Amino acid sequence: MTDHRVTFYLEDGLRQSAEAGQHNFLTLVAGVLRDAGFSIAYRPDTEEERAASAKRPDYALFHMAEPTHDRALTLRRVYHYPFWAIEPSARRWDWRVARTGFPADAVPRKEADRFYRFWQRRLFGDAPERVSRDGYVYVPLQGRLLQHRSFQGCAPLDMLHAVLAHTSAPVIAGLHPKESYSDKERAALDRMQRNHPRLTVATGGMERWLWGCDFTVTENSSAAFNGFFFGKPAVLFARCDFHHIAADAARMGAEEALRAAPDMAPDYAGYLHWFWQKMAINAGRPGAPERIREALLRAGWPV
Repeated sequence: MTDHRVTFYLEDGLRQSAEAGQHNFLTLVAGVLRDAGFSIAYRPDTEEERAASAKRPDYALFHMAEPTHDRALTLRRVYHYPFWAIEPSARRWDWRVARTGFPADAVPRKEADRFYRFWQRRLFGDAPERVSRDGYVYVPLQGRLLQHRSFQGCAPLDMLHAVLAHTSAPVIAGLHPKESYSDKERAALDRMQRNHPRLTVATGGMERWLWGCDFTVTENSSAAFNGFFFGKPAVLFARCDFHHIAADAARMGAEEALRAAPDMAPDYAGYLHWFWQKMAINAGRPGAPERIREALLRAGWPV
């Protein structure tokens, strides 16, 4: 028998905010659970606490961390507030949205266009209204540049090599400002710059590069998702939740995906409306508690 109790495992700051009822989404989740008869507890988000949760009889909710047992789920923001997901895995490419086909023939046109315009301006001001295509490729990099991880088609620097091999345009490789890169990674990038004069390595500046690029190439960086608000096509080299309207280098082959990208013109408005309003939980809408309950029910929780 499991206790009718849910423990939230949250990092400092977020945990105190949730306990005080000051975090909108977490307060909504706690409310749905209390209405279903659960009691609520809060613990620090540490590896030790998450591991220990498997030995405890209660249910568990982790923030962005991989669930450690079958009574645990993960909570994660879907790129921007107030959109959230509640999933059995922290791996975005395993989420329900990633396994669901985008119904491109069933877009509510006026609603989707209005939604798209609102979020373009909300996130990026008027920049998406005056975008340019200045003839370069933007490659937002993440971490572990020399490592080929299981969800990736190749290591990030091998992806960058492919971009340089199969395009003739200038290439902007964007380092993530919050990542720490090793001396070995920096040295490899320096060698690439010396060998390829059309390669520029920059740190940060995502909005600037999205504004002027022809298209983005990434493993699965959120910068490509943000590029959709600028009407910029994306090529993905890794498994991803927002793969539906991107060119898939694993499926198409790198050369073909990179060749096709400049001419791609998917329905960005329809897609983002579906991705956020239909497949995520919008914590700012009145129906959010019911969407939370539906996510918990899909996971088999007794709510």
